[in-house]
Amino acid sequence: MDFSDDATLVAALRTGEERAFAWMLDRYDAPLRRVARMYVATDAHAEEVVQETWLALLRGIDRFEQRSTLKTWLYRILVNIARTRGVKEARTIPFSSAVNAITDGAEPTFDPDRFRPPDDPDWPGHWASFPPDWEHEPEARLLADETLAVVAAAIEALPPAQREVITLRDVEGWAAAEVCNALELTETNQRVLLHRGRARIRRALELYFESSGTS
Repeated sequence: MDFSDDATLVAALRTGEERAFAWMLDRYDAPLRRVARMYVATDAHAEEVVQETWLALLRGIDRFEQRSTLKTWLYRILVNIARTRGVKEARTIPFSSAVNAITDGAEPTFDPDRFRPPDDPDWPGHWASFPPDWEHEPEARLLADETLAVVAAAIEALPPAQREVITLRDVEGWAAAEVCNALELTETNQRVLLHRGRARIRRALELYFESSGTS
């Protein structure tokens, strides 16, 4: 049976079809763990969050109204459970504060000295010193374990809302609409958070390349 169709998958889950649940486990269990891990302190806690998520899915599948995709609904369950656990561990913001998350980390990403002053006669507000051009960096260096570690650390250091959006968009490869639905964000807020998160990661990489003398 083809479970890639949401209607077929939901119907099978509602009848207790084990193959349908096995299909979902194979497809989503590992990604769920990666997302859960950004909210909680240990892999063991992430495992608990994922198990609670699967139980909530099975218990609530009869109430699923199919206003969104099953994938989006599944991740929304995970995020709510993980946020609650993360608040207890002081790793994320309370859900009630999420509406204010857009202002978290809104300070300038780059040093203001990197830009020309507003009264510059030629290029007011433009770059005074450009970020390094990485297009000609050897691919092996850009993909090196050390570089990936810099990216991972930069993501971990992001404000919670930026970390959520970056993880789903750039690590898990979600579309913007999926992120908005799962995190209950407007398209504008999602775009702002993504831009700020990417800018911070770019800055971390810039500092890394500068310090290693390759820029």
